[in-house]
Amino acid sequence: MALVVAQEVPTSSSMAVPHGPAGVGKARHRMREQLLGNGVSEPVVDDAVLILSELLSNACRHGRPLGRSDIGEGDIEAAWHIDKAGRLTVEVTDGGGPTRPIPATPSVTARGGRGLNIISALAQDWGVRDSASGEITVWVILTAAHRHGDFATRVAGPATVPDLEFADAFDDVD
Repeated sequence: MALVVAQEVPTSSSMAVPHGPAGVGKARHRMREQLLGNGVSEPVVDDAVLILSELLSNACRHGRPLGRSDIGEGDIEAAWHIDKAGRLTVEVTDGGGPTRPIPATPSVTARGGRGLNIISALAQDWGVRDSASGEITVWVILTAAHRHGDFATRVAGPATVPDLEFADAFDDVD
């Protein structure tokens, strides 16, 4: 992650997000606008918005709305804040669900299941907090020290390409 500016930034926000895809875009837009408006660097904002999107999508897909026992209409909560050390924390809280948030190992052709792996690649740390009422909060911490290279490198890891000369490919040809 790129360094979040080390200044007194009163950046703390939470919002109720409708349980479903309609609220995800609105939450992403609000987060981007607030963080950029408070001097957070664009690379950090890009990572934070992607993480928020993944967390909200997972909460809508796998969790219940807050205060409800069934999946359907209602709200989940999105929150973010920057601490005095410059760490940006992103949290999404839902009403819990039948499964626990854990990274999956999807097949190459799977249409999903990569979100928490992407978050692991982008974040310094992340985890799950349970409440006594059954709510689940997934939290993610972003910092400058964890950011290495561009997104593709952080997610896939560095590729190694052997040093080959163009002529090497034709060594066998007479």
